[in-house]
Amino acid sequence: MDRNKIRNVAIIAHVDHGKTSLVNELLKQGNVFRDNQSVVDRVMDSNALERERGITILSKNASCMYDGFKINIVDTPGHADFGGEVERVLKMVDGALLVVDAYEGPMPQTRFVLERALALGLKIIVVVNKIDRPDARLKEVVDEILELFLDLDASEEQLNSPFVFASARDGVASKLITERGRNMQPLFQTIIEHIAPPDGDGDAPFKMLVSSAEHNDYVGKLAVGKITSGNLAVGDPVVLTNYHDKSKNVRSKVVSLFTYDGIKRVPAQSASVGDIVCVSGIEGVMIGDTVCTESDPAPIEFVKIAEPSVEMTFMVNDSPLAGREGKYVTSRHLRDRLYKEAVKDLSLRVSDGATADSFVVCGRGEMHLSILIETMRRDGYEFAVSMPKVLIKNIDGVKSEPMDSVFIDVPETCVGTVMSKMGNRKGELIDMTPHGSRIKMNFKVPARGLFGYQSELLTDTKGEGIMSSVFFDYEPYKGEINRREFGSLIAHEQGDSIVYGLFNAQERGTLFIGAGVPVYGGMVVGLNPRGDDIVVNVCKKKHLTNTRSSGSDDALRLITPLRMTLEDCIEFLADDEILEVTPKSLRIRKRILDATDRMRARAKMLGLGKHAGEASAD
Repeated sequence: MDRNKIRNVAIIAHVDHGKTSLVNELLKQGNVFRDNQSVVDRVMDSNALERERGITILSKNASCMYDGFKINIVDTPGHADFGGEVERVLKMVDGALLVVDAYEGPMPQTRFVLERALALGLKIIVVVNKIDRPDARLKEVVDEILELFLDLDASEEQLNSPFVFASARDGVASKLITERGRNMQPLFQTIIEHIAPPDGDGDAPFKMLVSSAEHNDYVGKLAVGKITSGNLAVGDPVVLTNYHDKSKNVRSKVVSLFTYDGIKRVPAQSASVGDIVCVSGIEGVMIGDTVCTESDPAPIEFVKIAEPSVEMTFMVNDSPLAGREGKYVTSRHLRDRLYKEAVKDLSLRVSDGATADSFVVCGRGEMHLSILIETMRRDGYEFAVSMPKVLIKNIDGVKSEPMDSVFIDVPETCVGTVMSKMGNRKGELIDMTPHGSRIKMNFKVPARGLFGYQSELLTDTKGEGIMSSVFFDYEPYKGEINRREFGSLIAHEQGDSIVYGLFNAQERGTLFIGAGVPVYGGMVVGLNPRGDDIVVNVCKKKHLTNTRSSGSDDALRLITPLRMTLEDCIEFLADDEILEVTPKSLRIRKRILDATDRMRARAKMLGLGKHAGEASAD
């Protein structure tokens, strides 16, 4: 296709500002689907986990046609933990649609993705979405976006970026703030007029920067990227190089070539400069590599993705119930899967742990790692994970920790509670802005101080609080933070939970399990709000006596147990606890299962000595 008829754009925004819904409508009105075809909402969120959570996790490619122009669209995640996905695909496009909510305005991730796009010199089109909201603040949001451009030192051309006002849900857009529009035609026209066609020399030697890498069981490695110069055909010999690894020089051959038509990959015999293509047959290809010809093997510059800030230890499950529910349970299975994930996700870093059965996995945040855990358990893996910890760095001889910029939007009545909780977590208030009956607050908080706060915020605000965060920078260590103000209820022995035992245990705190659940000594079965760990016997039976029968448990009434999600379990973990993850169950347990050994280990850690430790255990 004529290069001047191609437009490559990325959709970037903060989480839940309507990127995927906007892509959905562009594809519909770009005649990707038949008139009588049934199209699901958020068609680009093809992953089951993305649909369940309502978020985009992986960036995806699609294309549509409008007025003879082919528009290649890259849908990106909005959550800060998946910022690496955004960083790596921006080199593949020539412009970006910055989507901003008409009420919320620019949020932390808006700033992050816009900063990356401006640094690469991309043409920006600002799409103020959700104009149909009754609380929309169109003029104020436009001013806030322009202030953000100024804060990020945008050039004069970037400051003059066009604005489009849209409702992705209704499929309408307008260039004027006072008009609603009838379809997406104004946005299509703005893309064609404002975004430049891909540059590059079609007669120069072939070059392509790999922006995404996948693995297919039938054709092996797949490399996705934009051809920056030259032409490519099936069967062409190529060389694999890397800007940061000068020693990399792997010769290979293109086995198959695909371009994008709608949301599908279609086979092609050749492609030219400006096309976004998917290539197979190049073994060992990784994100950031350059695929080029033997005559000109110079790699394309690729900026390294931002470093991860949170780590967890993944280990083989060794609990008394291990191996009953999982399909892949050995260290070999765990190692292969984790290292394979690190190839696909540049924000993930995997290394061998202290033992042969453990691996240290570093990511961009709690959600980044929890999505990995959930994906693995759905694929049949059984393993255990430790409490998340932030990565501490030594910068110029000063112990430093990662800080997050946090935006919290709550009703006025909840401001005092939030301020108190943020203070306990070493948070520093940067800004506070009223919006009607709600207050928007901006804090700078140590990343470790946010572990477990999301569910606490929802409780404190009766479900009305909204929180989002993004990595800010490393700053000197802020001191100890008391993250947990509660303790655990720990099972005394192995067996099945009994109504009589649970009835007695529920007086001590909130239970996580009901009757008939397999438990073992050292397994956490509930929460003690008083702050200490307590051993309870949930397997205790009421035996027959002279005056009562053992079957009179019918009168006992159990409180409904608290059902913990994966995120809840990760937030609950203490230093001496690990989470047992299987395809069917999530179990929190102590690292040391035996109560006596646990007491001795604690006494040793506190420096009480051998005799004091044994006395405490007794």
